[in-house]
Amino acid sequence: MGVERQIPLERDGDGQTVHIPLDLALPGEAAVISKLGDGLFIRPAEQKKTSDLLDWLKTIEPWDEEFPDVDEGLLPLEDVEL
Repeated sequence: MGVERQIPLERDGDGQTVHIPLDLALPGEAAVISKLGDGLFIRPAEQKKTSDLLDWLKTIEPWDEEFPDVDEGLLPLEDVEL
C-alpha cells in the first residue's frame, strides 16, 4: 500500500468531512468515493475535456473543402434477408 496516515473525521451537517493532507491531495475539482467493505476509496473524478475541444473549435477557420465521396467506386449494397 502507498502512504497511509490517520486523520480526524469531523461532523458536517448530515455527513462527515475528511481533510486530505496537501501531500495526498487529488488533482481536479471533483472526486468519486466508494465503500469497500469497512473502508472508503477516494479517487479523482474523470476530467471532461469537452470545454477544451469547444474552445479549440472556436479558434479554427471554417472548413470550405468538400468531403470526398467515400462510397465512390464501391459495388452497390445487396439486400439480405435474415
